[in-house]
Amino acid sequence: MLRRTLVLAFVALAALFGAFAALAIVQTESTLSVGTVRLDVDPGHPGALDIYVPLVDWGVRFGGVRLPVRLKVDVRAVDRDTVLKVAQGGSVDVTDVREEATGAVKSFLVVLLVTMLLTGFTLGALVALALRPYTRPRLRHSLSVAAGTSLLVTLAVAVLLPPSLSANPKPQYYANGPDIPRALQTLQTLRLAGTRLDEELDSQLVGLARLVSDPANRQPLEGLPRITVASDLHTNVLALPALERAAGRGPLFFVGDVSDSGTVLETALVARIVNAGRPFVFVAGNHDSDTLDRRLARAGAIVLTRRGRLHADGSLGPVVVRAAGLRIAGYNDPLERRSANGYRDNGGEASYQQQLEFLGWFDAYKNDVDAILVHSSQLAQLAIDELRAAPSDHPLVIFVGHTHIARLDRLGENVTIVNGGSVGGGGAANVKEGTPIGIAALTYRARPAFEPLAADLIQIDPGTGSATASRTRLDVPPDGG
Repeated sequence: MLRRTLVLAFVALAALFGAFAALAIVQTESTLSVGTVRLDVDPGHPGALDIYVPLVDWGVRFGGVRLPVRLKVDVRAVDRDTVLKVAQGGSVDVTDVREEATGAVKSFLVVLLVTMLLTGFTLGALVALALRPYTRPRLRHSLSVAAGTSLLVTLAVAVLLPPSLSANPKPQYYANGPDIPRALQTLQTLRLAGTRLDEELDSQLVGLARLVSDPANRQPLEGLPRITVASDLHTNVLALPALERAAGRGPLFFVGDVSDSGTVLETALVARIVNAGRPFVFVAGNHDSDTLDRRLARAGAIVLTRRGRLHADGSLGPVVVRAAGLRIAGYNDPLERRSANGYRDNGGEASYQQQLEFLGWFDAYKNDVDAILVHSSQLAQLAIDELRAAPSDHPLVIFVGHTHIARLDRLGENVTIVNGGSVGGGGAANVKEGTPIGIAALTYRARPAFEPLAADLIQIDPGTGSATASRTRLDVPPDGG
């Protein structure tokens, strides 16, 4: 009995192995009107549908696959006439492209499932024949186990593998390079001069990802102002080039912790960060210092404090200032270090009294600003609770940092809280965190009134340079896609 059971188990395992081997090996190519694609499956990952362009090393990823595999659609060639048409302002029938892509996926799935069934049964049958001399079960029993196992595995894959995408799937962009922020803009529009097309093809994902991921009923984002948002450099000057590329000489809002202790030496090391943004807007975190504030103000930064903008001569200006077309105010962290105290560490968590003081300040200015910068969301917790209970009647964005974790929260339709993570990867003092380089961006309309349209969260692996990015449209209800 034991020998018979072992033989049937080996047959079942062989059939299972054969079916999954086919799952990992089978691939097909299909020609669409916009290009040629190759389809295959990459097991061992969270379920997703990937659309990837190897030649330019850009991809867009969607959820919706329930099996722990990635269903990959690799763009092997792009139809040049189609790309030129889109780049010059023309349009492509998105419905037709989606139907073609759906047909290609269906054809691949049919080939894959048939191959899995046949391969699983064949390998199971070969094992049954090989073990036949060593056991008594009849061959038809062993073959039945091989056929049954193959059929069950194939049916499971047939149910769990096909992607189930919503009407407005939320894409995640990725690449093996740190310049994803530029691609997120290009994905919205390809209205480029024909002479620039070849140059852009070398560095951007063009065409297919836009056709799939950008629903036509949303406002286009081309030509609109954009802010890069960062925090928590923690004196990791090696991350500055990535931040400079992300900002692209545009506005940069930095939400605290440029330094690690705010000493004179650290201040000298990180002062060049002012050149990363035009303008460079800064509010101090608990790891910054009054020395750093003054140095950045003298270098031309817009340094915000709860009592007003810090000028180069040490005087204070208005609390609400205008930068990048927005009315902004900032609250420097009450735990900020002081040179008079030898840059002593004051901790990282605000007291309840400090939260109350922030709430009072917030209530005084919340109706006069479009955006507020405050390093710690914990310091702002009472104000956030107030906004959750009594939603703002006008758009308001709160930029925060401190946690080193990228996050975007929406409170009703008007309030957005953006945390880009840690642009310094947690800093040298936090090397054990394994924190990726995190950057955020906000695209908005400044006139006739402030209207945030999209928020991007970008993360870059400091070791490999691989990057991922997700975009949230803010011009639709929080649960509207």
